[in-house]
Amino acid sequence: MRLLLVDDDADFAGMLRTALAERDMIADVAHTAADAELLLSTTLFAAVILDLGLPDDEGTALVRRWRAGGHSEPILVVSGRDGVVARVAALRAGADDYLLKPFFVDELHARIDAIVRRRDGFPDPSIHAGALTFDTMSRQLSIGGEAIELSSREADLAEILIRRNNRATPRRLLEDQLFGPGDGVTSNALEVYVHRLRRKIEPQGDVSIRTLRGIGYMLVAR
Repeated sequence: MRLLLVDDDADFAGMLRTALAERDMIADVAHTAADAELLLSTTLFAAVILDLGLPDDEGTALVRRWRAGGHSEPILVVSGRDGVVARVAALRAGADDYLLKPFFVDELHARIDAIVRRRDGFPDPSIHAGALTFDTMSRQLSIGGEAIELSSREADLAEILIRRNNRATPRRLLEDQLFGPGDGVTSNALEVYVHRLRRKIEPQGDVSIRTLRGIGYMLVAR
């Protein structure tokens, strides 16, 4: 299960990410509202864990904006703000549950399972760009119905670029999504994976991956 964890406390977020990983939950971490919105626009998450106290926005306003924008991911607010007013405000904004800090990880795990179960269903797992179809559940890319073999990181790269079809994708976002802090990757690692993906999709499809100097990359349908 892939989660979006939004918390400005890097130490707490790192500790929680490790605890979730022990329960087979992969958490992508954002420390600001801006980073969270960027991740939510490029990745399919089973649920969102959100702290209300962010440096660049208020968590309740962020929830309200996500719901108004059509995001249906279950949202679990975790916050040190006690009291009925804070809980009611978050739930009325569109959050699915509210958990007061500090908490036991077992309870967090149970609440995540509960809000995911309550959801009506996952969004359509297939995303498209030109002749490309990517199944986000099976991680399978196909071109005109023909399956294309990808490595795990190539599949992650393809998903991000397809989700942001015809929009610039910042280099930093790609590196943060593809490589972890302990991966020991070289400075040109991203270019290597972009080159590999290009070789697999451009000769067969109607799309290309453009390099945007000083910015990142963009998948463009021809």
